[in-house]
Amino acid sequence: MSDALPREIRCVLVPVGNVRLLLPNSTIAEVITQTEAQPVAGAPPWLLGRIAWRGWRVPLVSFTQLAGLPEADAELSVRVAVLKTLGGDPTLPFVAVVTQGFPRLTVLNAELIIPTHDGKSLPSGVRAQVLVRDDVAVIPDIEWIEATVLELLAAADAQATSTEDDADAAQVDGDAVENLGVAGGSDADDADAGADVSGWNASRN
Repeated sequence: MSDALPREIRCVLVPVGNVRLLLPNSTIAEVITQTEAQPVAGAPPWLLGRIAWRGWRVPLVSFTQLAGLPEADAELSVRVAVLKTLGGDPTLPFVAVVTQGFPRLTVLNAELIIPTHDGKSLPSGVRAQVLVRDDVAVIPDIEWIEATVLELLAAADAQATSTEDDADAAQVDGDAVENLGVAGGSDADDADAGADVSGWNASRN
């Protein structure tokens, strides 16, 4: 017999823009102050780059830009919520999202989560739109975000590898040209030496 689902779930409401992300409490790894992100080549604007966190290079996502949601008040403090991914890929155990403030812990059941989807297509990265008590919230599609980020990172890494290979090839070509120049100089020196010997023999005769 399968285990019954829990009647209540510990969740967090993560403030992003003017809405909240509704996530299981176990998804949150840590909330940190925002740090400078290293850009990802060719990435869309919503993928802000990668940040250093506990030895990992964690991709940083702006969920408001991804889903086309209104931005929050610029005066609000900006932080980063590091989330555990769900796909099991060992190269991407975490994804970070920009947030305004700290997540708020709440205990919910099915009756407290009211769907508000009007039948239109959902924005990118959104699995559902809901009302939680008095909070407008969205349930993010973590699996889709994770898969999309993996594709973008793979493309950026491939581009970086190709650029390094081109640079190495250019260096090899440069070295070859330089070596040819040295070899040409050696032939000229041999010719000068031969002329000197011929002149010396002529003077003796």
